[in-house]
Amino acid sequence: MHDLTGFQRDILYVIAKLNKPHGLEIKDELQEHYDQNIRHGRLYPNLDTLVEARLIEKGKKDDRSNEYKLRNRGKRELKSRLKWELSCLPEDLIAELDDVAIKQTAE
Repeated sequence: MHDLTGFQRDILYVIAKLNKPHGLEIKDELQEHYDQNIRHGRLYPNLDTLVEARLIEKGKKDDRSNEYKLRNRGKRELKSRLKWELSCLPEDLIAELDDVAIKQTAE
């Protein structure tokens, strides 16, 4: 996972969030986060790289669209990355994040 770009890691998180999304669903979700237009020429080569790295699986959704799914390796890599990120944060900040997560769950 350390050799992925931030954009590629964000793609993994989006695929984990959505249920077998197609490319445009991934693009729309990323655009909300990035607050900018994500071009096809940026998205699809990065999806292909993640497929080649065996982090995601690509299948046919219909005649025009592919769908993407996290592979077990992709899940393990996300978990490992998240654990590392959390280990870098001070406990008071983690506590604040827990408060935010609890509030969002309650809403």
